[in-house]
Amino acid sequence: MSTEALLRELRRDLHDGGLHGCLLVRDLHTGEELGIEPDAQLPVASLVKVPLALATVERIRRGELDGATMLDVAPGRITTPGPTGLSRFRHPVRIALDDLLYLSTCVSDGTAADALFGLTPPARVAAILQEFGLVGITVRHGMRELSETPEERFDAGQAHLAHSLAIDAGTSGRGHRVPQLDTTRANTGSARAYADLLQALWTPSAIPPEVAARVRELMSHHLLRHRLAPDFSSDATTWSSKTGTLLNLRHEAGVVEHADGQMFAVAVLTESLVPASAQPGAEALMGQVARRLRDHLRQF
Repeated sequence: MSTEALLRELRRDLHDGGLHGCLLVRDLHTGEELGIEPDAQLPVASLVKVPLALATVERIRRGELDGATMLDVAPGRITTPGPTGLSRFRHPVRIALDDLLYLSTCVSDGTAADALFGLTPPARVAAILQEFGLVGITVRHGMRELSETPEERFDAGQAHLAHSLAIDAGTSGRGHRVPQLDTTRANTGSARAYADLLQALWTPSAIPPEVAARVRELMSHHLLRHRLAPDFSSDATTWSSKTGTLLNLRHEAGVVEHADGQMFAVAVLTESLVPASAQPGAEALMGQVARRLRDHLRQF
């Protein structure tokens, strides 16, 4: 199948599956890439935790932070709700900065991420990205803002109303009545920008090797593996990634390393057009489309 025919078919598959998808798959050795709307800017939700991890590890390398520093996280001081980690704790906890990095990146713990943002604010994270020559990712706020969407104001049985608002209340310029989905106010990025970040972490770049290695290690232990991992994990591959979820947004960005030495960056940012929280079919479709792009690139 020609590249043009493949892209037409995949766009149709995404549309039929109720998704608007922005994807990029890149061969990290040759630079060859294939994508669908790879430069579209979208709110990135928890994908921002990768730049946060990078900035935190870099500041540890510089001696500005110490990974062994113990921080007290008390209920009521950092109150970001969420489904995992410290977000679900009921009592005060004393935890090392290094362990907050693990919880933020590997478990996608919003409370842990906000503790890290307390040490390295969004503007500093953005500045460190710029120092490394990484553009296209905007970091404006921490994670607490992501827990103040219309979904938190509805009962569980009315979640579809929040998703309907997310789908229908946008503007042609990517503004939105929901601030967390407004690209002029949210943390944003594109599939290309995240592929660039992954390339900088997995191949020689301005990022110090020990910093890149630590972020790669964290991403390799990411526990949420229901989207792209089923299509990229095997005995002959290693899949390292980070997911992001907010209202109708479902994202994942990662690198698949093959036993034969091939490496591909895979960035998939999607908006669902279906007003429902649980959409396992959409999760599976994301991986299937990304894998077909990767398979097409491997032919060359």
